[in-house]
Order: sequence, then C-alpha cells, then structure tokens
Amino acid sequence: MARTIAKDHDEKRVAIRMEAARIFAAQGVDRASMSAIAKACGISKALIYHYYAGKAELLFDILECHLEGLNTVVDGVKPQAPEAYLRAVVLEILLAYEGADDLHRILINSRDVLTKAQQAGINDIQRRLIKKVSAAIREVAPELPEARLHGVTMSLFGMTNWYFMWNRNGSEGDRRQYAEMVADLFLRGVSGV
Repeated sequence: MARTIAKDHDEKRVAIRMEAARIFAAQGVDRASMSAIAKACGISKALIYHYYAGKAELLFDILECHLEGLNTVVDGVKPQAPEAYLRAVVLEILLAYEGADDLHRILINSRDVLTKAQQAGINDIQRRLIKKVSAAIREVAPELPEARLHGVTMSLFGMTNWYFMWNRNGSEGDRRQYAEMVADLFLRGVSGV
C-alpha cells in the first residue's frame, strides 16, 4: 500500500531546504551529510530520505525553488514606464535576496554536484530570469547593440547579487537605498548617482 502524504509535507520540505542550504553553504555540499541535515532538522535520517533521494535532489530543489521564486518576483512587478519598471525590478530582486545569502553561496559553488539534467534545468530557470531583466533593459535602452545586451544585463545582476557580501545585516531600508543607487548608477552613470 502506498504511503500517504502528511498534511505538513510541504512545510517540512521547506524546513529541510532552509536547513540544508545553511549547512551546504557552511560546509560545502561535498562535505555535508544527509545525516547532519536530518539532525539539524530534528528528524531521522530515514525520514529525510522520504523527502529527498539524496543530496543532488535536495540541492536541485533548493536552487529550483530559489530561482523560480526570483522569476515570480519579477513577474509580479506591475507594468509601468520603462525606467520605473526597471527600478522596480531591481528593488524587488534585492528585497527577495534578503535572507538568501546561503542560497547565493551554494548556487555559485555547488552546481557540479547536480546531474547534467538538473544543471540544464537550473540553467533554463536562470535564462528565463535573465531574459526578463534583459527585456526591461531593452525597453530603457532600445539603442543598445544586441551584442552588448547580455553583458549589460549580467553587470546589473553583478551589482545586485553580491550585496550580501558587504552588507549582511542590512535592513529593508538599506536594501531600498542600495536598489535606488544601483538603478541610478545603471541608468545615469557615476555622475548621476
């Protein structure tokens, strides 16, 4: 007889993902064990395998949820004038990054643990996000040569992605100020900040 799914199944998966992200970021995915993650979650090793077949599946779920969440955040920005829209996208991404420091670390450092198919899935989700931000940039700068659009887009991500490295305890107000500065720098150059 098939095992029934607990009513709190989704909540437990979220708790496991959060704890695993913390452990993966601190120890590295290769060194972290499913036993340590189970212990940190207050569950048995057998129970963690009820939720995830192994570390690669758990890592994939962590990264997929994080990146799909960012896509959802960008999708939720209301349509408006191009410059205001780009500013809102930058702000919403920075606000979504709050508390995601561990996710950034493992996204950067742990993808080689994933299978080729999982890596392709993560790449597809990232490409969708990059495409959305590129489209917002294209609206602001229609004259930008196509050959430079990707580099410009990745530069914008570079300005937002590393915020956690130098401002770990920043408040929401700090993030809002930084988002405004990034948008000003991006749209107006250093002289416009």
